[in-house]
Amino acid sequence: MVSAVLGTEEQNQQPGELEPVQRKSTAAIVADQLRAAIMYGSLPPGSQLGEAELAQRLGVSRGPLREAMQRLVAEGLLRSEPHRGLFVMDLDTDDVADIYLARLAVERAACEQIVRHHRVEAVAELTAAQSRMVAAAGKGDAIELADADQEFHETLVRVSGSARLQRMAQTLLVEKRMCLTALQDKYHADIQALVDEHRGLVDAIEAGDEALLLSRLEGHMNDALDRLNGSLAE
Repeated sequence: MVSAVLGTEEQNQQPGELEPVQRKSTAAIVADQLRAAIMYGSLPPGSQLGEAELAQRLGVSRGPLREAMQRLVAEGLLRSEPHRGLFVMDLDTDDVADIYLARLAVERAACEQIVRHHRVEAVAELTAAQSRMVAAAGKGDAIELADADQEFHETLVRVSGSARLQRMAQTLLVEKRMCLTALQDKYHADIQALVDEHRGLVDAIEAGDEALLLSRLEGHMNDALDRLNGSLAE
């Protein structure tokens, strides 16, 4: 009954009609900035977060900063050490394997929902995301390519329609990017293979072939994990 009512309201909404603006709290904005700093290595693994320094750099009071940092503790991106403070998480080979185990579970569930309920939307959005990967690969820009790769997988989970899968994927993708940033001098991917693998995922979705999609997703995750493990071993 509720879904029927919601559906009616959506149908009655006219294009261009004003809607309430969703505004983020200061703590949420600060959390986004800290998350990005961790992802891109400005706050590297193992580094300690100085509350006074960060508050000054961000131009915020300590209250929202503390709330933001506790969010990242809950996400597993920061760790709290009694009498010492907060530190960015370190990631070892076991952590990397666990990240990809969890990523596969989350993105597998997202793919199942996409094939069954959101194929048209997914093909359109993922094709655009994969095109940005192609453009970045053509320029030989490793950072832009990593950004486009990240966007592809964020889009994959988002178009599944599951807010909970999105929340789980957010931290996992930041952790994955932490690994790539820390290993940027050692990590060497076959760029064309990477681009082709993502195109293969889109093609499987377009074909509506769930088994093929899940097989390609698993292969893609395993290849990425093998490359990361090889870089960690060097």
